[in-house]
Amino acid sequence: MTDTYGATVAKRRLSRRLEELRKQNGYTANQVCDKLNWGRGKVGRFEANSWKRPDMSDIRDLLRIYEVADADRRELEDLAVAARHRAWWRDYSDVFGDSEYSGYEEDAARICLYMPLVLPGLLQTQAYAEAQMRVGSQSPAWRRRALESRLRRQEALTREGAAAPEVTAVVTEASLLYRWGSLEERRCQVGHLVELARSPNVELRLLRFADGLHPGMCGLISVFDFPGDEPSVVCLETDFGIQEVSEKKETDAYIEIFGRAREAALDAPATTAHLKQLAETLE
Repeated sequence: MTDTYGATVAKRRLSRRLEELRKQNGYTANQVCDKLNWGRGKVGRFEANSWKRPDMSDIRDLLRIYEVADADRRELEDLAVAARHRAWWRDYSDVFGDSEYSGYEEDAARICLYMPLVLPGLLQTQAYAEAQMRVGSQSPAWRRRALESRLRRQEALTREGAAAPEVTAVVTEASLLYRWGSLEERRCQVGHLVELARSPNVELRLLRFADGLHPGMCGLISVFDFPGDEPSVVCLETDFGIQEVSEKKETDAYIEIFGRAREAALDAPATTAHLKQLAETLE
């Protein structure tokens, strides 16, 4: 189980499975709290995934109350053990706050990214990231920490073998044509995209100005798909925070928008060719 799910997704899956078990046994959350002499609201926090690290004794108490069979018990205890792992990005709470975004990024089997005006963080060179952060309102100390964590996040793209996620990114011409830094730095960013596009786990597609209006022009969409039957997660990222979309109807709608934006973009070979030309003509 620990080979299948990382800490973030294991915790999310554990929350969902505990809710299913409670409902199968016909209990309300308050009834379970009363049976275990817990303060009311504790079970609700577990099921809403509003916990940092599950306590193994709490999990075993719940499995006992729900009379879980041995095989299922082992699966759920393995999930709890995996969920207790302290991921590296937990050390950057000053950057990420309570958001689970980096955990989803770390644990995903497939990541779909679209941002209309800037490149997704996973695709940025250090110079591009620094230039983007400088125009924000955060302090220099925060920017140093954010840059450090962003470069660490990018290591996921180069993990060996099946551990590396599949990444489909739709990038826009706008994200590449702003004037920032030196001409050499801007060309290096485009060249970096060309190199990434050669990776077997990366599909890069470009939306050009010449192709006209397209779906999702105002959205910033990240879709995370996980191993097994774990539901996908959609996150919407802005300058002010990251919103996780939880309703299935909304999640499906954003996944459809991403798919339409991808179809509107140049295919992967044409994108690489255009980027090579762009690197030569940037001013």
